[in-house]
Amino acid sequence: MNTKSVTGLPLIIEASLNGSANKDLNPNVPYSDDEIVNDAIACMDAGAALIHNHTSEPIFGGTGKLDADAYAKPWRTLLSRRPDAILTPTMPVGQEGVPVEVRYSHITTMAEEGLLAQGLCDPGTFNLSIAGEDGLFIGTDSLYRNDMNDSIFYVETCRKLGIGISASIFEPSFLKFILAYYRAGKLPTGTMVKFYFGADNLPFGMPPTPASLNAFIGMMGDCNLPWLVSSFGDDCVGCGIAEEAIRLGGHIQVGLEPYSGNRTPSNVQLVTEVVALAKKYSRPVATPAMAAEILALPNYPVSYRR
Repeated sequence: MNTKSVTGLPLIIEASLNGSANKDLNPNVPYSDDEIVNDAIACMDAGAALIHNHTSEPIFGGTGKLDADAYAKPWRTLLSRRPDAILTPTMPVGQEGVPVEVRYSHITTMAEEGLLAQGLCDPGTFNLSIAGEDGLFIGTDSLYRNDMNDSIFYVETCRKLGIGISASIFEPSFLKFILAYYRAGKLPTGTMVKFYFGADNLPFGMPPTPASLNAFIGMMGDCNLPWLVSSFGDDCVGCGIAEEAIRLGGHIQVGLEPYSGNRTPSNVQLVTEVVALAKKYSRPVATPAMAAEILALPNYPVSYRR
């Protein structure tokens, strides 16, 4: 796509509120129920159409099961105030002795209650570490693990629940899994692919550069699924990948989960910076209802009522 062809194309912005970020590094990171609700609404008011957040429970280690009610409590309040919200949780990574049905049970529970229009699929595995002071990756036996059976389970459960799919693309192999479903004509409606780039001190993901983005777009071929970019361990706007994606017709995830830099911004500030870029390329910012139409979410708005 060239700049002219994307003029007028609505831009979906996702706010990823917390994740592994903590208040010691940035006091603006929201974790309490009230903080999640207030920050989500402020981000939506600023231009975010999608909201993603974690609870304080670990996704690595722990029991391998997340408390559905820990997500649902603030989300019930949020949806009573903004019934147009599109919310997506996370899930624990695979570990020995914990069935995938258990790790995904909070998503099933919340979808059946009517809190979710979108589930998630992390269709692959990578080594988990971080670079040490010498610049080398620290030795670990930790994996961000989702085997092929897990990946199939995520897709088929979202199909059964009648919800869309947030497909996390940390590596090219993750995208191959989604494209196989797409080309077979078996991908559930409401799927969005999310290209997660990684900073040099993280062991996953291609660097947030135009060449990396073009590699993903090249893999997509004639696949017309909506896509967004996010840059873990970096500043999505500051490093330039957000502007490149906007210029090419993609969408953007920002927030304190992926952000790293020498500032202590709020989630709202990060959303506002993307809105400014959208204006530069004459792309209107999508409302949640517009995003739901672009994503073809099969269950929107959700049926939850107080």
